[in-house]
Amino acid sequence: MKPVIAVVGRPNVGKSTLFNRMTKSRDAIVADFSGLTRDRHYGDGRLGDREFIVVDTGGFEPDSSTGIVKEMAKQTRQAVAEADAVVFVVDVRSGLSAQDHDISRYLRSVNKRVFLAVNKAEGMAESPLLGEFYELGMGEPHPISAAHGQGIRSLLDVVLADFFFDEDEDEGEEPAPQEDKPIRLAVAGRPNVGKSTLINTWLGEERLVAFDMPGTTRDAITVPFERNGQKFELIDTAGLRRKGKVFEAIEKFSVVKTLQAIADANVVLLLLDATQGVSEQDAHIAGYILESGRAVVLAVNKWDAIDDYQREVLERSIAQRLAFLKFAPVLRISAIRRQGLGPVWQSIADAHASAFRKMTTPVLTRLLHEAVEAQTPKRAGAFRPKLRYAHQGGMNPPVIVIHGNSLEHVTAVYKRYLEGRFREHFKLSGTPLRIEMKSSQNPFTDKD
Repeated sequence: MKPVIAVVGRPNVGKSTLFNRMTKSRDAIVADFSGLTRDRHYGDGRLGDREFIVVDTGGFEPDSSTGIVKEMAKQTRQAVAEADAVVFVVDVRSGLSAQDHDISRYLRSVNKRVFLAVNKAEGMAESPLLGEFYELGMGEPHPISAAHGQGIRSLLDVVLADFFFDEDEDEGEEPAPQEDKPIRLAVAGRPNVGKSTLINTWLGEERLVAFDMPGTTRDAITVPFERNGQKFELIDTAGLRRKGKVFEAIEKFSVVKTLQAIADANVVLLLLDATQGVSEQDAHIAGYILESGRAVVLAVNKWDAIDDYQREVLERSIAQRLAFLKFAPVLRISAIRRQGLGPVWQSIADAHASAFRKMTTPVLTRLLHEAVEAQTPKRAGAFRPKLRYAHQGGMNPPVIVIHGNSLEHVTAVYKRYLEGRFREHFKLSGTPLRIEMKSSQNPFTDKD
């Protein structure tokens, strides 16, 4: 079993920077703002042949009793409860604060192995400033600089020293085949449509901060999940606003992380808000998902909060504004009431299967010839496109490459006709399908 290390501390002491150093990644957003991280964020770390799990947490205020800070504190307490060891991060530049004392009192009460990391201590290994941190009663302070990577290895050596690592533990195990890899499912949408609430409902715990304030989630948070034997990686993303609405520099980071999460996902669940209708923002996010080639399922949340007339108007709006996603199934759900969630999983499974569907060259070529027999492509001047054979050129999204002559004259309308024929035969649902045309070159074109 890999040991779990929770990184805790007050806001803006460098917890996320340390997390990125320990995991050798850039998974956590880092900026010179306090209160940037709000959810628990997990990552894998390695020191030599020793592997461990790191949990990044939001700024911890143990005695907070209201608002978003209370929810963040709840997340941090859960991370500490799950952890085998805790790294308590303080800031040597700002010195000890009352909040540091509050956190140390809480950590002593939970009876966990705690290691004190004094951050922003570049070149200060022998500084007398470190002495004041003995007041916390957390043992020897370990000077580090997360931003410059100083002292991180020494800190990890001490943290991991008491954990037993069995060198033969993984020996003989074969790597998991492609089929056993978890499905990466990103939940995307506008701010405050209920993305975190939906994931918490699936997990049966308050794993993510869900609060009635747009922009609560700022990072793309990945949560492992298993349902009926199928493994998933659920990715809760920050709500995407229109460019003109992105005021804070933090939100600009969040948008980048959300777009990265969509691009890295296998399937994207695009969540719409029934009470708000379909906006330009929804169409913008849907367009990015299509451009990325990800499989997509549409889920209309808060369906129980609108009447029959509003439902009719909303369905017409989806058909018009999101017409380019007509291949995607549309589900009506209520995350908070747990209504309609079963069909969502079936649609996600179908979309994933469609995105990775294997299509053999003989079948594709036969379907192509049958389509041409039923309707030939339009002549363009002296040329009529001749479609000879087809083969698969990729997955997620599926790509079909068609070879022939004068294919540059094939119209967009005829490509959509071919797409419909292929979709119908292979029962493709929830995934875009890309068709590429490759014309054969005449070898005598350049000869005299």
